[in-house]
Amino acid sequence: MIRDFDSGDVVYLLLAARWTVALVVSATLCGGVLGFVVAIARVVPVAPVRWLAIGYINLIQGTPLLGQLFALFFALPLIGITVDAWSAALVCMSIYASAFLGEIWRSGLQSVHQRQWEAGASLGLTYRQQLGHVVIPQALRISVAPTVGFLVQLVKDTSLAALIGFVELTRASQIISSATFSPLTVYTTAAAIYFVICFSLSQLSQVLEGRLHVTR
Repeated sequence: MIRDFDSGDVVYLLLAARWTVALVVSATLCGGVLGFVVAIARVVPVAPVRWLAIGYINLIQGTPLLGQLFALFFALPLIGITVDAWSAALVCMSIYASAFLGEIWRSGLQSVHQRQWEAGASLGLTYRQQLGHVVIPQALRISVAPTVGFLVQLVKDTSLAALIGFVELTRASQIISSATFSPLTVYTTAAAIYFVICFSLSQLSQVLEGRLHVTR
């Protein structure tokens, strides 16, 4: 039975948006930890470690996120491993985020002038101490804008999780659209919610840049 799009549907979309936000936050935390390891592996003076990190990044960035989702959610059951939609989405988004965040942060690390490394070495700091006390604090300031820019993209990429049955904002929109036959209204409302989330992230980026005194 076809019904009208009403305020209850807006509430349903807002509730579904919580899962979009939860997925982004969880994937950012998990992917950030792994991405930090990848970034460090890209700059350490050990060639095999760098090659391994480069191979990982190329593999993840060179394959579509949707293909990774399908491989995890549909292929693993073929070998007896069953995963639910949330777990599949979280694992894939985290791995995806780690490859891109790793490259962003690697770029930030390598953008710190070589003289900063030399200054740390002249003070008798070990390689780890140079990273922790000299290089990473400067790289953090440089990496704020591209990191938040990627997170905005990640928010929109969570819509792909709808294709494996995870009920986030896009999947909720599909459900309501099928019930109301008002796709324009439904998806316009969903787009507005996505905009609010992404705009909030952009504003956060500006605040962080101001506090960290990032040069534009």
